Amino acid sequence: MRVTVDGMVVSLADDGASLLDAVRAAGVELPTLCHDDRMSPAGSCRICLVRSGGTVVAACVTPAVDGAVVEVATEDVATLRRESLELIVSALPPSALDGAEDGTTELARVCDSLGIPPETARGRGGRGRDDSHPYVHLDRDLCIACGRCVRMCAEVQGTFALTLVGRGSDTVVAPGTGGSWAESDCVSCGGCVDTCPTGALTEPGLPIGGAKPIATRTRTTCGYCGVGCSLEVLTRDGEVAAVLPDRDGPLNRGHACVKGRFAHGFLHSPERLTRPLLRRGGRLEPVSWAEALDHVARGLRDAIAAGGPDAVAAISSARATNEENYLIQKFMRVAIGTNNVDNCSRLCHAPSAAGLTAAFGLSGGTDSFDDVEKADCLLVVGANPVEAHPVVGARLLQRVLRGSRLIVADPRSVGLARHADVHLRPRPGTNVALFHGLAHVLLTEDLVDAEFLRHRADGLAELTALLADYPPERVAAVTGVPVGELVAAARLYGRAEQPAIVYGLGVTEHLHGTDGVRALANLAILRGAVGTDHGFGVNPLRGQNNVQGASDMGALPDLLPGYGKVIDPAARVRAETVWGVPVPDRPGLRIPEMFAAAREGTLRALWVIGEDVCATDPDATRVAEALEACPLVVCNELFLSETAQRADVVLPVASWLEKDGTFVNFDRRFQRVRPALDPPGQARTDFAAVHALAAVLGVDLGCRTSAAALAECGRLAPIFGGLSHERLDREGAIPWPCQDPGHPGEAKLYRKRFATPDGLAHLSACPYLPPGETPDDDYPLILVTGRRWAHYNSGSMTRHTGNIRLDPVDRLDLHPADAARHGLHDGDPVTVESRHGRAALTARVSDETAPGQVFCAFHFPSSGVNTLTSDRADTVTSCPEYKVTAVRLRPLA
Repeated sequence: MRVTVDGMVVSLADDGASLLDAVRAAGVELPTLCHDDRMSPAGSCRICLVRSGGTVVAACVTPAVDGAVVEVATEDVATLRRESLELIVSALPPSALDGAEDGTTELARVCDSLGIPPETARGRGGRGRDDSHPYVHLDRDLCIACGRCVRMCAEVQGTFALTLVGRGSDTVVAPGTGGSWAESDCVSCGGCVDTCPTGALTEPGLPIGGAKPIATRTRTTCGYCGVGCSLEVLTRDGEVAAVLPDRDGPLNRGHACVKGRFAHGFLHSPERLTRPLLRRGGRLEPVSWAEALDHVARGLRDAIAAGGPDAVAAISSARATNEENYLIQKFMRVAIGTNNVDNCSRLCHAPSAAGLTAAFGLSGGTDSFDDVEKADCLLVVGANPVEAHPVVGARLLQRVLRGSRLIVADPRSVGLARHADVHLRPRPGTNVALFHGLAHVLLTEDLVDAEFLRHRADGLAELTALLADYPPERVAAVTGVPVGELVAAARLYGRAEQPAIVYGLGVTEHLHGTDGVRALANLAILRGAVGTDHGFGVNPLRGQNNVQGASDMGALPDLLPGYGKVIDPAARVRAETVWGVPVPDRPGLRIPEMFAAAREGTLRALWVIGEDVCATDPDATRVAEALEACPLVVCNELFLSETAQRADVVLPVASWLEKDGTFVNFDRRFQRVRPALDPPGQARTDFAAVHALAAVLGVDLGCRTSAAALAECGRLAPIFGGLSHERLDREGAIPWPCQDPGHPGEAKLYRKRFATPDGLAHLSACPYLPPGETPDDDYPLILVTGRRWAHYNSGSMTRHTGNIRLDPVDRLDLHPADAARHGLHDGDPVTVESRHGRAALTARVSDETAPGQVFCAFHFPSSGVNTLTSDRADTVTSCPEYKVTAVRLRPLA
C-alpha cells in the first residue's frame, strides 16, 4: 500500500501496518510514550497524534490504508501532542524529570523533544514505593498508567503477573495477586523495567538520574541455559552495573530471564575462589599457580607410570567455551594419550545425540527455533521451558496465544501445560509406549506422508508390525493417559500442516532414553515433518549454556571434534594430520565408568572442570566415594563446591562474563562470548589453565588464542570449517553445519538427504520396556527431578545472587492427597528416602504433580537430592535415570 506523510509517499506491506509505521517509514519524527514495538499498541498517551482523513487520531492504533494522507507537522496537531504530554507530566512530582537535561528516561527525552520544561511536573506524590523485590523496585509516584509493563508481562513474557489498579489519576501498576511485588507471580525477567518510560520501575543499583556514566558496554552470550540469549553487559569501575537483553539478539529479541538479566552478583561474592588451593594435611591451603600446577603434573606422571595413559580422565565443562572444550579434549588426547574425556551431556542429552544420529544422521536438533516458532501445532514433550528455558517458553506461549495448537506431554501440570489443547500426563518411564500409541493412531487413521515414507525413510514395515501391539487401549493401561486424550493429541499433530516437536530431559533421562528419542522421532518421520516444508522436525532443549558445544568440540570418549568416531581410521587421520601425534583408537571411559574405575583403583587421576559432580550426578554418595578413592582429583571452579571440597587441587577460574570465545546454543548456533571484566585475583580462564598445565608437562598445544583454537577445530572438523571469530563478529550467530566461509550455515537440516549412510531417515521399532524402578509398598512414590525458574543447575552461581531471596530452599512438590496421607502441610520439613540415600526438603502441596508422584530440583547441594537417585542409566549412552526413583516420605517432628 502507499501512504502520503507530510507530502512524502511511502510504500508499506499490507500486513496490518499502522500510521505510526508509515510515519517512521517516511523518516518523520513522531514521539510516543505508551508504545513499544514488541507489544500491541494501546493509544493511551495521545502523544503520537496525527491528522488523517480530516480526523485527529493516535498513529500507533490507527491502521494504515492504501491512499491515506497523514499530517504530522501541522501546528494545531503539534499543539495537541504537547498539551497531552503536559497533562501527563503535570500530575507527576518534580522528581519525575530529575536529570531531564540528560534525557535519562524516555519521558525526559520526549519532554525535551516537545519543549516541556521540568517545572511542568508539579504533582504532590506520596503514593509510596515497593522495594520488596531484589531486582524490581516500584515508585508509584512516577507511574503514568501507560500499561507498557502490563502488556510486556502478558504479551512477551506470558506471566500475566501485573495489572493496573485504582481509578483516574490514581491508577497505578500493581502485582495482580495483590500484596508486595516480592510475593507476586513475577518471574523477574526484567521486561517491565526495560519498557517503563518514566523510571517508575527500576533496577536497584542502576539509578535513572545522577548515575555515574557507564564506562563499557560489552555484547556477549548468556552463560546460563542453552537458549543462547544475546546480552549487553554494562560495566562501571570494574563491576557490572547492569546486564540488559540485546534488542537485536537473534533468539531473545530484547527479552531475558531472571538469571541472564539479574543473576550476576556471584562475580564479586566474597566466597569466590581467587587463588589455587592445594590439599596438605587434609586441608586445602592457598598456593601459587606454579606450585599447584607442579603438583598436578607430578600426579599425572605418577598415574601414567602406574596405570598408563588410561589411568587419567577428564570431565570437561558444558559451562566452558567451545575453544576451552576443544583444548581440553586435545590435551587429553595429545598430552596424555587417552580418550578418557567426557562432558555433562552424558547426564542429560547423550540419548539425544545417539537417537537423533540414528534417526537422521546428526546429533543436533533438526530446525532453527525461528522456524519451530512458526509451527501450527507444537508437541512439547518432557520439558518445562517456562521455567528451565524462560525465553523459549515465552516465545512458544506467544505462538500459542496467537492460535497455534499445543500438545504437552509431561507428568506435571506446569508452564505451557496450563495453555495446552491436550495435556498428556504419562506415568514416568512410559514415554516409549506413549509415543508408539500416538504413532499407532497416525498409521491407522492415515495421518502419514506416504510419499515421504516411500522415498526418504526406511523401516516402515518393521515399525508397522510393532505398532500393532500398541493400540490406544493398551497404551492407556501402560501410561495412564486416557484413550480419548491420546487419540485427540495424535489427530492434532497428524492433521497439522506444519507441526514441530520440542522436547527436554523428560525424554532422555530414563533407562531407555535413547529409545524414547527414537520413538519420538518416528512421529516426525511418519508425518514427513523433517527436512521438508511440511513441518519443523524434532528439537531438543539443551540445559547448560554450552552442552551442545562441548560435544561438538569432541569432549566425548568415543567421538572427536565434529563427531568423527575414534574407531574410524579416516577420522583419526584427520585429527592426527592437524595435531601431529597418533590418536588412541579405543573409546575412553564415560563419566559413570570413570567413577567406577576410581573406586576400583584403576583410575588414578581425574580432572573435573566446572562441574559439581557430587551435587549433580546420580547416586551422589558413590560419586563421593570415587573421589575419595582417586589419588589425584583436580577441580576447576568458581566456588568451593561439594566436588571442590574433595579435590586435591582446586584451580580458580573465570566465569562466562570474563571469557573470550564462543558457545553453541540448543539450535546449533555459534555465538560470540566476550569478556566484560577481568577474572578476580589470580583466577584464570580454563583456556589459560589448560595451556599452563600442558607447558609444565612439556607439551605445546598450539592455538594460543581462542580464535586460533576455533580455526584449528575447523581444519579438523569440516562441519565447522566456515566458522571463525572474525566472521561471527561481523555477521552474528551462525548455525552448523557450515563448511565454507561463504556459506550461511544450515539452520534447517536434511532438505536434500539425511546424513545417514544411505541418506534416509530411519524409523525405529524399539519395544516399550519398563523403567528401572517402580513403586512398591516400601517405596510407594515416584520421584522426578528437574529445574526451577530462579536457579541453575547446582546453584553455585545463582545461590550467590539475589535469586536466593526468590527461591531460598529446595522444595518437594506433592499432591494434596499424598500430603494428607503423610500428614504434611505447606512449608513442613520432610525427609525423602530411596534405596540409595535420603534428602531433607520442604513440602510444597500442589496439584501440579499427580497422585503418587513427587517432584524436586537439585539446586541446593546441602539437601542431598542426588543421593536419592540411582545408578540405573540409559542402556545405550549411560545417561542416568533421573526421572524415575522410588521413594518414601518421613515427616520431621
